[in-house]
Amino acid sequence: MLKYSKVAGLVVFVFLFAMCNQKSKNETDKETILKGSIDITVDETIKPIVEDQVAVFEGTYYGSKISITPKSESELINDLLNERTKVVVTSRNLTKEELARFKKSKIQPRVTPFATDAIAFISNKSNNDTLIALKTVIDFMQGKTDPRFDGLVFDNPNSSTVRYMKDLAKVKELPAKGVFSFKTNDEVIKFVSENDGMIGVVGVNWLSQPSPNMAEVVKNINVLSVKGLNSNKYYSPTQNDLAELKYPLARDLFIINCQGYTGLGMGLASFMSGDIGQRIVLKSGLLPVRTPGRKLSIRKEIIKDKE
Repeated sequence: MLKYSKVAGLVVFVFLFAMCNQKSKNETDKETILKGSIDITVDETIKPIVEDQVAVFEGTYYGSKISITPKSESELINDLLNERTKVVVTSRNLTKEELARFKKSKIQPRVTPFATDAIAFISNKSNNDTLIALKTVIDFMQGKTDPRFDGLVFDNPNSSTVRYMKDLAKVKELPAKGVFSFKTNDEVIKFVSENDGMIGVVGVNWLSQPSPNMAEVVKNINVLSVKGLNSNKYYSPTQNDLAELKYPLARDLFIINCQGYTGLGMGLASFMSGDIGQRIVLKSGLLPVRTPGRKLSIRKEIIKDKE
């Protein structure tokens, strides 16, 4: 009987120990704003800046793991609306119709702007003309030929750059002739670098932060200065021209969180729009939504440093 009691006691002890370990494991795995794991979907045209943000976030908060899935804008928004993803980084805000759909599902998206990006026009390095009028590109998209270039090259038929340019040109479909599309911005840059007479349409983030294997390729293209529809001057997609609202193809970037609870999506959004995240944006060549502050130490007298 005594032997049976000892065995029973041992079984109870092992059971309780296992339960405690399971509870501890569940508490450790619980997602917060600074730890846990999450999958986010990112507009492919702005992937480099998001990769930088995630790398620094994970390096700062070691308990966090964020996986990035790049997709076209159309796929990204569709996944968000159908709840296949909860957190996205995109180059546009939600429309009234999309917000109404979320409201019907009793979901309140948290939309956080964190940077201003730009769509850039690029040409082959052999092209000495580095200026282009936006009206020229719009006319081409409306089916009018232009002797100054042979065609437009986009990254993806469903991308944010295509949607942006179609909205500007007020066309529903791209012309059947003279417009080409690939899958990624890198493919567009490579094609333009090897083919004279083509105008590439890419997110400027891919030019300001080229991947190591694209660094030499980027040297073989020109980033064109653009004259807006209501301007007589040409401006480049630089931080200065974006800040002064002069470059005509600027667009705001957002992180949209539909998690519905205080999770890692909220932590990442706060990070990207906070001081460190804004410094990362500034260093990337894009324009932060707020300029990171600088602390200056002013001394009344000069103190010689010890030799």
